[in-house]
Amino acid sequence: MERLFGEQSRVHELEPIGVIDIGSNSVRLVVYEGAVRAPTPVFNEKVLCGLGRDIASTGKLGTEPVDRALAALTRFRSITRLLEVKNVRAFATAAVREADDGADFIARAEKALGMRIEVLSGEKEARLVAHGIMMGFVEPDGVAGDLGGGSLELIDIASDRLKQASTLPVGGLRLIDATGNKIEKAQPLIDEAIAQVPWLSQGAGRPFFAVGGSWRAIARLHMEQTNYPLHVTHGYSIPTLEAVVFCEFLRKTKKLSGLAGFEELARARREVLPYGAFVLERLLKTLNPSEVIFSVFGIREGLIYSLLPAHERRKDPLLSFCAEYAGLRSRSVEHAWELCKWTDALFEPPGPKEMPEERRLRYAACLISDIGWREHPDYRGEQSLNLLAHAGLSGIDHQGRVFMALAIFYRHAGASQEHAAELSERLKAISTKRAQKRARIVAAAVRTAHMLSVGVPGVIDEAPLSYDGDKLVLTIPKAYAQLDGERLRRRFDTLAQLVEKAPEIRIGR
Repeated sequence: MERLFGEQSRVHELEPIGVIDIGSNSVRLVVYEGAVRAPTPVFNEKVLCGLGRDIASTGKLGTEPVDRALAALTRFRSITRLLEVKNVRAFATAAVREADDGADFIARAEKALGMRIEVLSGEKEARLVAHGIMMGFVEPDGVAGDLGGGSLELIDIASDRLKQASTLPVGGLRLIDATGNKIEKAQPLIDEAIAQVPWLSQGAGRPFFAVGGSWRAIARLHMEQTNYPLHVTHGYSIPTLEAVVFCEFLRKTKKLSGLAGFEELARARREVLPYGAFVLERLLKTLNPSEVIFSVFGIREGLIYSLLPAHERRKDPLLSFCAEYAGLRSRSVEHAWELCKWTDALFEPPGPKEMPEERRLRYAACLISDIGWREHPDYRGEQSLNLLAHAGLSGIDHQGRVFMALAIFYRHAGASQEHAAELSERLKAISTKRAQKRARIVAAAVRTAHMLSVGVPGVIDEAPLSYDGDKLVLTIPKAYAQLDGERLRRRFDTLAQLVEKAPEIRIGR
């Protein structure tokens, strides 16, 4: 591992874990830095083999798809050895589970891979999908669906509990096979399968979490058509009616090649896309959820989640990621945690009101506020904004992501220089005025704190903020009195103005 990651990386401190997912459409290897609450992939490769292409008509996996899958698994074995990944888990899903020659394939695949491969039952597959949603979101409450090449897993999730689950034979490749690639014949097959789920009405008015490559492709295409400023699928949401209309458009359009972003999809993904859109369209019309939320966290992340101890599962995924990232990129993670507590006083009465989720996002913004310190001073704001806007965050929606990106931009560029980054203007279009104001307040507080502490822990803990009537007061102890100065006062004045108070610096005992 040292040859790839170097001794300073956090990866060096963790035991990497590899997950090999043998699906109906793709075979994939993902190596994670470790089994933690916010896992980061350090290697990710997939091969679109199409194992489930002929299951409906022949009941078998097919010679060419099997050969491609075995070649991929042979390569994956060498990769895990090269990366010195000792903990590797491998599983197969619907196509292998249902194929007449599934057992023969597993025997050959285990020989190629050099390890045991678990063939997941539909129930266990659904449970791992649910765990993936729990890994990627905070206390999710809704119905999740994972659409693969062979099947659709539907799961009702309430916070940390899996309530009910069903497996339906309506994967994209299976529908192509069953209909002879005539999409107009797919509706009765889809509707008949959906009608077999008696508990589906319980999802009405709750979010629907969409998992799977075909549905993520739909999200990416929707972003392209709406000129959405982010290119992050996880947490991207579409109102239900808008999602239905877009799916109908993808299904009915004869030539999608002219659609922005379509040619960037893998050829095999383009083939199943209309069928994936059809399944989502019919499902949403029956389910009637509040919105569709897309997730990049699925069965593989669910496997990691299932391995975590209870105390690790209870951690906040966003704060865990930010704290770990601060440890890697900031000058002092201790100072970052101090900023979280130091800024608490700003949101006590008579300061701005703060909801629990807003407090959580403020802590996350404080934790990552110094990750751009190594960049050139003229570009810290823009580069940090781009990094946070597209980082692999979990446990956060896109509005929260935008708040954090703007906060770190303002922290470096200053609230008066927002014109310096074109992306910041586009991000504000999908943010609220309240969130933008809070981003400026948090950024101004971090700028003030760093001017006082110069990023060294143990200083701002002794220099509290407080309100005194219509004043915002910064009390500096005598031991640090000489740190007072013109630039500190300018930054503090900006902070006081943002919270609509008069600034006052007091030198304490």
